[in-house]
Amino acid sequence: MPFDIPVETLLIATLYLSLSVTYLLVLPAGLYFYLNNRWYVASSIERLVMYFFVFFLFPGMLLLSPFLNFRPRRREV
Repeated sequence: MPFDIPVETLLIATLYLSLSVTYLLVLPAGLYFYLNNRWYVASSIERLVMYFFVFFLFPGMLLLSPFLNFRPRRREV
């Protein structure tokens, strides 16, 4: 068979794919929802940790940036 790929290669490729999807999509999406809920009520230490995670997950945040909305919520009058 021309496409006889060893199992180890498939396992490593699957591992790389799952880690890259986690790093580029899953973790930044979770961080986005966390930031959206805690942005205006976070303490200074929590804000520092949030900034670190935004820096750490920047490539994924950049991929999701067209969908991010950090505008303040409308006030109810």
